[in-house]
Amino acid sequence: MTGSERSTALMGLAAALFSATVLSATSAAAGQTMTVVELFTSQGCSSCPPANANLIKVKDPPGVLALSFNVTYWDYLGWKDTFGKEEFTQRQVRYEPSLGRSGPFTPQVVVNGRADAVGARPGEIEQLISSGGHDDGPSLSLAGGKVSIGAGPVPGGRADVWLVRYGKGVVEVPVARGENTGRTLPHANVVHSLTRLGSWTGDATALPLPAATGGLSTAVLVQVPGGGPILAAATN
Repeated sequence: MTGSERSTALMGLAAALFSATVLSATSAAAGQTMTVVELFTSQGCSSCPPANANLIKVKDPPGVLALSFNVTYWDYLGWKDTFGKEEFTQRQVRYEPSLGRSGPFTPQVVVNGRADAVGARPGEIEQLISSGGHDDGPSLSLAGGKVSIGAGPVPGGRADVWLVRYGKGVVEVPVARGENTGRTLPHANVVHSLTRLGSWTGDATALPLPAATGGLSTAVLVQVPGGGPILAAATN
């Protein structure tokens, strides 16, 4: 082999390796499973602000969906949570048996529907994200006014498909009464509505995706019923 031929061969090998590396990276990115971090919090809970602040720290990394669900069971203390809804409280209640908890509490952080922590100590949410784990779920995309879910195995034969509308970013809420009287509390990615769109039974499925209003962002979760693991998640 001449020097010129050797050089051409090496260049071809380098190009092939480069292409394989790019293809591998692209495939890995395309198959990345989103980590869902849910904070159950309340403006009437004096121990919640540190967890709120910690959620803000993890709301931006790629592949992480951080959501604040404001619950209602502390409203009796004198301040009605401005974002609190009973369906968010019930979502938290459904998690507790599978997480080994006797009942709901705030603050509580749940990752991928599989693991939980208080979330108030520095680095606690990051540690939960790194150890929360998830199985390989179906492909999930939001485009063209529909939710597209790929085929795959589904635990128990059926999963719920949830539509989440949330305000992306941080909002500051002044609290005039209750345990946090006089404080202004930051909230990250506050959930405004939670709607069950339908079911996924393992076959490739497409469901209509209602248009968002009021400047809200959209997330869709495919989840085992009854507060089970989140199998897939996607955002717009």
